[in-house]
Amino acid sequence: MRRLLQAGQREDRALALLMGGAFLAFLFQLPRLSRQAHLQGEDLTGLMANTLFACLFFLPLIFYGIAAISHMIARLFGGKGTWYGARLALFWSFLAASPLMLLNGLVAGFVGEGLELQIVGLLWLVVFAAFWLINLRVAESAVEPDVATP
Repeated sequence: MRRLLQAGQREDRALALLMGGAFLAFLFQLPRLSRQAHLQGEDLTGLMANTLFACLFFLPLIFYGIAAISHMIARLFGGKGTWYGARLALFWSFLAASPLMLLNGLVAGFVGEGLELQIVGLLWLVVFAAFWLINLRVAESAVEPDVATP
């Protein structure tokens, strides 16, 4: 996160991280969609089109809103970061937690609804939240980050 912030404000980089994460979120839903189409006799193409639209158009809008709210809340608690830093923290955290999104999609596709899916979903949520809070803390700190520090 520190390296990303030191690279300067690059909105194209932040958007690329978000769109990459959104596309992965779509890909990771394919096993679940395939299972749903097979078991319920629905059209897989339609399910995929709706999910792609939701992931690539609505998810980024929602994430921009969440990032703005998180920055305003951080300001209330003494955060000194930028709007860009808050966006980057959220987008990078979403992408960093994507391997657990894959596991969630695989469990949804191969096992289906149940305790296993809830456990994996909760694990993803906890890891994503931890990444986000850590990255947001770095982004909202007043201290200039140092890349040389491990």
